[in-house]
Amino acid sequence: MPNIENLRKQAKLYVRWHRERYFPVAAQIRCLLARFRDLPDREVLDTDFRLSDAQELVARKHGFESWSALIKGIETMTASTASSIGAPLIIAAEPQLFVFDIEASCQFYVNQLGFKIDFSYGKPPFYAQVVRDGGRLNLRKVSGPVFDSGFRMRERDALSATLTIDHVKPLFLEFQQAGVTFHQPLKTEPWGSRTFIVQDPDGNLLCFAGDAT
Repeated sequence: MPNIENLRKQAKLYVRWHRERYFPVAAQIRCLLARFRDLPDREVLDTDFRLSDAQELVARKHGFESWSALIKGIETMTASTASSIGAPLIIAAEPQLFVFDIEASCQFYVNQLGFKIDFSYGKPPFYAQVVRDGGRLNLRKVSGPVFDSGFRMRERDALSATLTIDHVKPLFLEFQQAGVTFHQPLKTEPWGSRTFIVQDPDGNLLCFAGDAT
């Protein structure tokens, strides 16, 4: 669970970004706060955005309906859990994948891998985030091929991201039914976990891994 003081700093940072007209924050505001949902980026940044709005945004990013619910959730933790909070805690990771055609990439992740588009940014889009359950992948458009022609010959199994899941086989069968092409089919690794690897349209390799049970 994140530290309350750090959450307050996050909220203040969102207020500053909005004031400085940092366009990527407009997509997050529109996605998570219903009253901004139908506004284009420029109008989101033109609209009054208070600290209370930023606090609600932070709360919703952490799965709570409101700032007060988020604070209450933290304050009602058990004493043993609370006492363990001291050093910074990494609560999530969002790998960034480079792609050439961001619209085609989004279609692949949505239609074949079952992700949803959390937000996209730019006209035309050059940055997007896709999400499925607790997994978030950031897609960043680049102007040429992501990998040079000889990369996969030299580094056949170099991964771009690993996603840990609870039940591997059902997801493998789901992808199989969706017609996904596998770089590596489902197998049990020497260290005990079960994995399979999918290659996206740009050559990024995504490893899905879980327990062998």
